[in-house]
Amino acid sequence: MFLSGSCFTEHITKQLSNNKFTVIENPNGILFNPASIAASVVSYIEQKLYSEDELFYYNELWHSWDHHSRFSHPDKQTALHQINHSQQTAHAFLKDADWLVLTLGSAFAYEWIEKPSPLYPVKNRDNDIVANCHKVPTNRFRKRLLTTEEVFTTLDNLRYRLMLFNPSIKVIYTISPVRHARDGLVENNKSKAILIQAVHHMVEKFENHFYFPAYELVIDDLRDYRFYAEDMVHPNYLATAYVWEKFTAACIDPRCYALMKEMEKINIAVKHRPFNPASAAHSQFLNSYFTKVQALQDQYPHINFTEELNHFSGN
Repeated sequence: MFLSGSCFTEHITKQLSNNKFTVIENPNGILFNPASIAASVVSYIEQKLYSEDELFYYNELWHSWDHHSRFSHPDKQTALHQINHSQQTAHAFLKDADWLVLTLGSAFAYEWIEKPSPLYPVKNRDNDIVANCHKVPTNRFRKRLLTTEEVFTTLDNLRYRLMLFNPSIKVIYTISPVRHARDGLVENNKSKAILIQAVHHMVEKFENHFYFPAYELVIDDLRDYRFYAEDMVHPNYLATAYVWEKFTAACIDPRCYALMKEMEKINIAVKHRPFNPASAAHSQFLNSYFTKVQALQDQYPHINFTEELNHFSGN
């Protein structure tokens, strides 16, 4: 499963990874607007490699307009290596992926308006929408609400490229339940409405395109600030656990449930911190779980349990 999009993507990825699904998540880092998300996936399809002149220097770091700040680095070559390694890994994974999960966060996009400029060194760029502003002053950008037609066309073009690259891939769309409160409550709802309308148009028009209602589950089903973090914007643990429960029921084959139950116990055991690591009781605890994991490895040879086996063997 290949997952890309907003920060809500990370919650689903973590759960999938803990349950031994083969996943890759946000090779460009967290992205919010559909234009940048689609452009990133197309760049993996094309196996795009970035060059030095596509990076810019600001606040003592080298950045890419297409990438999250986790790729930014004081050394230009290090930043470039991180970006291109991620690009190559994403290309290889996407080629064989069964599912692509796209989580759209906002229909608002930021377009660079001040050219030419040392901060905008890229020539012949397909568009001037940036994936991340990297704290560059906002007067360098034009904030614009993408139209439903623009979002649909962007997703439709991505679908076409995907089908040529990996004809068997299936797509799940979700809308992030994270409120973009800084845009304003009315503006946030307008943005989400555009995303929802465009995504449903895709799902209704094309086979192998599906919608998972993460947004509706949090906003309409839970409907309570108890399910939000202190910032009243991001869903908290209870909310993400609820969405994961619904995702499991809707999207995961029931034949997986038995292994997922075992993985839940194993993940809890991995997090266990003993009072006395040298005790016989702890040694017995480790041996017991090593035996359980080894049995799962024998039963599911296609799944990699190396990390768990190393942990319980004391390595």
